[in-house]
Amino acid sequence: MATKRATTAAAMPVPTTPAASAPWNTLQDQLRGEVLLPSTPGYDEARALWNAMIDKRPAAIARCTGVADVLAALRFARERDIPLAVRAGGHNVAGTALRDDGLVLDLSRMKGIRVDPAARTVRLQPGILNGDLDHETQAFGLAVTSGIASTTGVSGLTLGGGIGWLMRAFGLTCDNLRAADVVTADGAFITASEEEHPDLFWALRGGGGNFGVVTSFTFDLQPLDPTVLAGAIVFPASAAGEVLRFYRDYIEEAPDALGTIVLLRHAPEAPWIPSEHWRKPVVAILACYAGNIAEGTEVLKPLKAFGSPIADIIQPKPYTLHQRMFDASAPPGLRYYWKSHYLSGLSDDAIDTLLARAWRTSSLRSYTVVARMGGAVSRVAESATAFAHRDAQHVLNINGVWTDPAEDAEHIDWTRDMFTVMEPFSTGGVYVNFLGNEGEERVRAAYGTNYDRLVEVKRRYDPDNVFNMNQNIVPG
Repeated sequence: MATKRATTAAAMPVPTTPAASAPWNTLQDQLRGEVLLPSTPGYDEARALWNAMIDKRPAAIARCTGVADVLAALRFARERDIPLAVRAGGHNVAGTALRDDGLVLDLSRMKGIRVDPAARTVRLQPGILNGDLDHETQAFGLAVTSGIASTTGVSGLTLGGGIGWLMRAFGLTCDNLRAADVVTADGAFITASEEEHPDLFWALRGGGGNFGVVTSFTFDLQPLDPTVLAGAIVFPASAAGEVLRFYRDYIEEAPDALGTIVLLRHAPEAPWIPSEHWRKPVVAILACYAGNIAEGTEVLKPLKAFGSPIADIIQPKPYTLHQRMFDASAPPGLRYYWKSHYLSGLSDDAIDTLLARAWRTSSLRSYTVVARMGGAVSRVAESATAFAHRDAQHVLNINGVWTDPAEDAEHIDWTRDMFTVMEPFSTGGVYVNFLGNEGEERVRAAYGTNYDRLVEVKRRYDPDNVFNMNQNIVPG
């Protein structure tokens, strides 16, 4: 990508833009954090995102240290008509945290967090990752739904809804949001909650980063023992059809405390998997029981007794350790391309179609996830938050993962093919945090029946669409 840009730049005149002539030293004088330019040491490291497919070159990166920096950087950009992007965790597959020739408000260094164990709340800044959140809350035997990987940013997770191991028991991350401090497009600093700016509070819970820069989140916390019954059971691909049909029936009767994910991949070279199965197609059932271990043991007995697994590591373990289970499969710096559906169920045809394509990829890093929803997620009314599609039974995420840019087309094609053949089993919706750069129609599909109301809130708080580097809701 970098070579292509260099060739284009050499062949064509460099366009004049507001960012090209901006007095960046003036912005630096207004910030406590640093302003990084393309000539500044550390610029390339600062523009690197989790997804190596994204190779954008901002005009400047403002590494904000607090609200004052956010206010100053926003004002600077608006006065000069410089386009903006907002970065928090930088884990989004679509790469919306950066933009070419614009100003990035980089919030990744805003990492303050405070747990109030008596009130069972936590307040945190947008640079906090799931692992940071779990570390602090689990010290008090408390938790909030925080995704399925420790490296995901809490900010983006929340604003998109927030699925995770604990969602069936405690609801989505956004369902546990109590309040948020927001810098709006006109430079106002406000708090959104059920009592203050309730329309904005509604939109923040699932509507993405469309409405302002969230500088702090306050969540309600739920009791969760630091030791949970969790792990994975792995079967060879030859047993996948039988396993998934059993799983489909088993989870119908499972309590809300049980969170499960189906994982279709090639077996990693892990010490807990027999070496003769390394790099071979497998199906894994991953589980986390958010309750008493003795109760969980009884609940999981049928799953642990089924078939002939090649590995079973479901056992009592620290929740913080379980949250890192996916980290090795999705490290920063690889090339990622995702496609996603919500599924209404796992019919025989859906299972057969899924399994017919799951292992056709030549990349041993690619994988497919089917996460069970329902439970507390489905007990919240569709209109109660911006997050839509609460009646979906599963979320399907197809993950093309590879390292060589020369193989981009091959792995993108595999991902798209899987997506296409699974479309007949989709509800028509998509989880916004799993959405790539797929156009307005798919954005509308992500927000579902709540889209028109989100447009109204967007008009109220960002009529000029200043915050447009996201799964954008157009105010016009």
